[in-house]
Formats: sequence, C-alpha cells, structure tokens
Amino acid sequence: MTEILAITNLVKTFSQPGGGALTVLNIPSLKVAVGEQVALIGKSGGGKTTLLHLIAGLLVPDEGSIRIAKTEITRLSEQGRDRFRAGSIGYVFQTFNLMPAFTALENVKLGMTFGSGRRDSSRAGDLLERVGLADRAHYRPAQLSVGQQQRVAIARALAGSPKILLADEPTANVDPVSAENVLELIRNTCREEQVAMLMVTHDMEIASRFDRVEELDTINLALTGSHPD
Repeated sequence: MTEILAITNLVKTFSQPGGGALTVLNIPSLKVAVGEQVALIGKSGGGKTTLLHLIAGLLVPDEGSIRIAKTEITRLSEQGRDRFRAGSIGYVFQTFNLMPAFTALENVKLGMTFGSGRRDSSRAGDLLERVGLADRAHYRPAQLSVGQQQRVAIARALAGSPKILLADEPTANVDPVSAENVLELIRNTCREEQVAMLMVTHDMEIASRFDRVEELDTINLALTGSHPD
C-alpha cells in the first residue's frame, strides 16, 4: 500500500529544569498507509502528544525524517510547516480549540481557508450535516454541549480535505455514549473521504477497532521516565 506517513530515526529531546536533556522519543520507524486507520496507545506521559505535534510540524525533531506524502516536513521553515499543515493535515485536539466568537459554521469554514480541497461554503455545511449539527450551524461554542463542540472540531479538521487526520484522545472529554458516537463519526468520515488517521488513545477497547494498533512503548526506544506527553 502507498504510504502517506513515513517516520524514520526520529529523536526528540527536552531540556530538564535541573540541566541536561531528556530523550522523549526515539522511533526508528513508523508508517501509515493512505486511508489506513491506526490507533496509537501508551501510558500517560509517554510522548504520544509530542509525537502528534512533531508529525503536525508544531514541534521540530532533533534528528530524523517525517515525510507526509512526498513532503519532508523537517526541511520546511516554520512558515512552510504552517502552510503545509493547513493544507494537508487535520488535527482534532483534546481541548477542541474552537474560536469562541465564531459560529459552528464559521469555525468549520476556518478549517478550509488554507486547505487544498474544496473551499466553497457548501462543504462546511455538508460536514456539519454529516456530524449531525446542521441545526446548530449558527450556534457559538458556548451554546453547544461538549459533545457538540467535539463534532464541530471534527468537521473543522476535515474541512480542508487533509491527507491525514491526527486525533489526540478525541473521546476523552465526552460521556461514554457520546464517545462511541464521536469515534464512529471520525472513522466513518475518514473512510468516506479516504483520509488516513492516527489516533491517540488510552483505551484498548477503542484501539482494537482500528486497522492497526501501535504501542508507543514498543516502537519508542527512548528511556522510560517522567516527561511531558
């Protein structure tokens, strides 16, 4: 299968308060195919969010290669990474990161501003309908439930027609019923859009539904210890 994400010899370290450096990630290889859905599991503080931030270009590795499609993002400038992320990567954050002064529809439209796919406003409306929020399009985040805000965040992440969707514990802040709905929504939408997905989760029951499960403790050669996730 064609790879959409290829990580090779990735190393990331952080400075410690008392001096010295702590190696958080040391990953020889991680690959995700076009349209593949991969669950990334591991203990809290194990570096899962750090890995997503590296893939998204929000952080820069100390060593190694991160290639998305044919682009080596480690060679891009900060502005170049920002542009590439906007056009090729969807990101569902734990905290949603919606713009509070914007409506649900406007938040989704923001997701397609720099995307490589359709930019017509009908796509934003279509995505909101797909996530079951057509009747909440003109509501602001404060007027929506936590589960509804998460659905807006999912629609926004997919609005720019990304090549890969990164999801950081997308079910962590919703009740079990909403979590089930959110999970199926993300998976089905990615399948329909042929978008690859890498999702961080602590829940093995959730992970078991994915095409493949990667355990960070297995693929990460870094020494274990207490460090930021």
